[in-house]
Parts: sequence; C-alpha cells; structure tokens
Amino acid sequence: MNCCILGAGAWGTAMALHLDRCGHAVTLVPRRMEAALALASKRENTDYLPGIQLPHRIQIGHELAPVLMEAEVVFLACPSHAIRGLCEAIHQAIEGAWQLRLFVVMAKGIELSTFKTPAEIVQEVLPDYSCAALSGPTYAAEVAAGQPTAVTFALPTAQAAHYQHALSNQSLRLYLSDDVRGVELAATLKNIYAIAAGFCDGLQLGDNAKAALLTRSLNEMVRLGTALGGQAATFYGLSGFGDLVATCSGDWSRNRRFGQTLVSGTSASELLSQQKTVVEGYRACESMHALCQKQAIQAPILGQIHEVLYQQKSAQDALKSLMLRDLKVEMGATV
Repeated sequence: MNCCILGAGAWGTAMALHLDRCGHAVTLVPRRMEAALALASKRENTDYLPGIQLPHRIQIGHELAPVLMEAEVVFLACPSHAIRGLCEAIHQAIEGAWQLRLFVVMAKGIELSTFKTPAEIVQEVLPDYSCAALSGPTYAAEVAAGQPTAVTFALPTAQAAHYQHALSNQSLRLYLSDDVRGVELAATLKNIYAIAAGFCDGLQLGDNAKAALLTRSLNEMVRLGTALGGQAATFYGLSGFGDLVATCSGDWSRNRRFGQTLVSGTSASELLSQQKTVVEGYRACESMHALCQKQAIQAPILGQIHEVLYQQKSAQDALKSLMLRDLKVEMGATV
C-alpha cells in the first residue's frame, strides 16, 4: 500500500519504519518545513528518535496535497489537540486523492470543547472516509527497533481484516476490535493515571501503593469507559490494561515522568514549557474531568489527579483523600 504519516514525532517516525519493513511505500510528513528538510538531509529524527536511521525508501514530504494524492492510507500522528486543525487542512487539500480509503488515528485524547475523540473529529470533518484507531503499549523506540509489540486496531468495517494483515509483521501484531470509541477512551484515560503513577514514584511510596493504584485505576477506567460508550472487554485488552501497565511503569513514559517530576516542587506550567513532546495526560485530565462532571460520573482517582494538576493540591494530600474515602466492597460496580 501507499501510506503517508502526518506528524513526525517519535511515534509517527517509528510507524514509518514499521510500515517500511512491511513493504509499503511510506511518506513521512513533519508539520514544519525545517523539520522536513532536516529529516531529508540527515535521515534521522534527532529531536524525537535519535540514533535510528531512516532508509532512503521512506520519502519525506511537507505539502499535504501531493502526499494525499498518492496515499491509500493516512496515519494521523499529531497530538490530539491538533487533530481538528489537521483534518480541516486535509479537507482543503484532499481533492484528487482518488486512492484514499482509510484514516488511522494514533493520537490520544478528547477535545475539551466538544468531548469528541480524534476518530469522531475525523468522521465529522472527513465523513466520506473510514477511520480506525490504533493504540496499545507502544514505546516508540522499541517499535522503531523492531522489537515485539502488539496493539489494538479498531475498525468496524468489512475491510478490517485486510488492513490487519497488511499492517502486521513479525515485530508488530495487530488485534482487531470494532470498539473505536472504547479504544480511544482507554488511550485517553491511561495517560491520566500514568501521571498518578509518577506521583507514587516521585514520593517513593513503594510497590504496594503503585500496585494498588494501577488496580483501582483499571477499575475506574472500566467504569468510566463503559459509562461513556465503550465496551468493557476493550479496557481489559491491549489498549486498556496493556497500555496502562506500560505507561505507568516505563522509564520512557512522558506522563509518568511528568508526575514524578511534578512532586519535586516544579510547577506544571514550568514543566510543560520545558517539554519538546506533548504530555497528553495533562490536557486529557482537564477534558475527562469536565466530561465526568457534565455526566455526573464519579471518578475519585481522576478527580484527585485533576486537583493536583489544576488546583494546586499536593500529591500527598490527594493520596490522603483517596485513602480516607468511605470503605468499599472490591467486586461489582461500586465506586
């Protein structure tokens, strides 16, 4: 297939390398012209994935219209808050893209003003095309190196199995799902809970505390996700439990590292200003908290994370608030 990837961060670059290994024609499209020129000359993404060479087979593009005209599948690898603007730019440039059949969303988050997921925004702005969600425990450097990885590929159409086979190889294995909304909600929520895992690490609370946090976060993720329209099984799969474990544990996790550094006394705004890459969990926490309030859904862990990030509550006081809540029964649908 002829594939283009819009967004040349670590994950977009890693996906370009994977698709090249699958034998597809690949064009990687950075947002900025200077980034495109640097990639084309150095054949290395020194900002986001240093040390890994891009084969010359991978083309580097910049203008949308030419790359869309050749593409059969377009991967959207920008931050979630940029999805709508990118889709609107695609809409203006898509005339003549007669081969294009599918958009694959790799972003994780929900839009604050509308509470729509990235795939829902794609379907709103570009309604004539199918849209899939790709998510799971994917440390970009490991995907780029061809280390074993498994992900969820959510696409509720008859062509799903065709794309599953085309995009899988011995290094990256796709599992099919028809629950696009659930996969996107899981991807959004796990980044929020990873910030709390960083609080645990920064405060050196120990393995017991972190294990309890992950377990109760999964419980909350399932309740929230199903209340918001996802399927329960999705949250126990790769895009839910799998990605939660990886993002809460990995040294590479931007969200976990953000939470860990935040408890040292640095403000959230200062930390964010120092980041080259986006901490998706920070924005996601604001959106999900507002959505839970709108729909009267109780989410105590998410609520405490929100207070730390947006209301200057200390992580220690947030922990105390969670530990001193009314005692509950573990099993069942209790909060």
